[in-house]
Amino acid sequence: MKKVALIHYWLTNMRGGENVTAEFCKLFPDADVFTHAWNPDKVKEPFNTHKITESFIAHLPLAREKCQIYLPLMPAALSKLDFSPYDLILSNESGPSKGIRKPAGARHVCYCNTPMRYVWDMFDDYYRAAGIGGKIAMRIFKNYMRRYDLKSAENVDQFLANSNFVAERIKRIYGRDSIVVYPPVDTDYFVPENTDEPKDYYLAAGQLISYKRPELALRACMKMRRKLVLVGVGPMVEQLKKEAAGNPDIIFAGRATRPQLRKYYAEAKGLIFPGIEDFGIVPLESQSVGVPVIALGIGGALETVSAGKTGVFFPEPTVESLCHAIEEFESMRFDKTAIMNHARNFHRDVFVKKMRHVLGMN
Repeated sequence: MKKVALIHYWLTNMRGGENVTAEFCKLFPDADVFTHAWNPDKVKEPFNTHKITESFIAHLPLAREKCQIYLPLMPAALSKLDFSPYDLILSNESGPSKGIRKPAGARHVCYCNTPMRYVWDMFDDYYRAAGIGGKIAMRIFKNYMRRYDLKSAENVDQFLANSNFVAERIKRIYGRDSIVVYPPVDTDYFVPENTDEPKDYYLAAGQLISYKRPELALRACMKMRRKLVLVGVGPMVEQLKKEAAGNPDIIFAGRATRPQLRKYYAEAKGLIFPGIEDFGIVPLESQSVGVPVIALGIGGALETVSAGKTGVFFPEPTVESLCHAIEEFESMRFDKTAIMNHARNFHRDVFVKKMRHVLGMN
């Protein structure tokens, strides 16, 4: 029996990356988990049934709330973790996790959500959103983290990418080929609710952060006098509220529970997805409920939304381009069942089957 180690950059919230590692935990119920910091109040099952080893970063102030502030320390922290007993090491990367000391004879498979965006493609986006201290740190450590990231890629025997979009990044940055394994979507949970006809609003869901471009959805809906519900929190919330002040068509719903989010999806006439995502779970959750999507035609959305069948794309990240897409969307009729069936192509069972094949478990 192979001894398996799972590595996740930090386990401080349950989001898309953490859901993937949760599936790894189910796939390997006896595996040990390694991470820089674990917040057991926010990240519970199935992690709490595994042995979890944290790096020294977990003992630093705020590590369980804002682990990313210790990014420059993570290479050293990873180097001190002992993986000598393990035959298979499965890392989940978008923050530092792959740069471990691989023991002789072990196989290291890295599931890459993306090469670190904040030191590569999206450095400028994160830099603009950072405070003064963050800007200084980013300038100081950018080249160091890039060199480390390139070096740590040499530890990986096989890269897995969560989309073709990310596979292209892996090839461009690391010079490595990868196998695309789409993340699992909980299509068993995100199903239509027993509700009346959809309410007359568009939905935008996700962090209110600059690279997700929530301002495009807000400005387009204000310009076209359409109702918009924004679900999520983030550093842009006050700016967006100020911009929408006095407009009764714009609703800030704040953080939503899973049942609340499912209800928002079910009652929306469409999801607006204006950001560039590596994969993007939100459009598939919306489609799983049978609600079509208006998405920016860049990034992972091109692999998860079927133009004309489950949604429409707008080509440019501008208000004008999005407004044209909304007009096109409203002129079309969509088949709810076809939308739901499309989403089921990303069901957990599909993910598990592909992972078992890639890891030689069949």
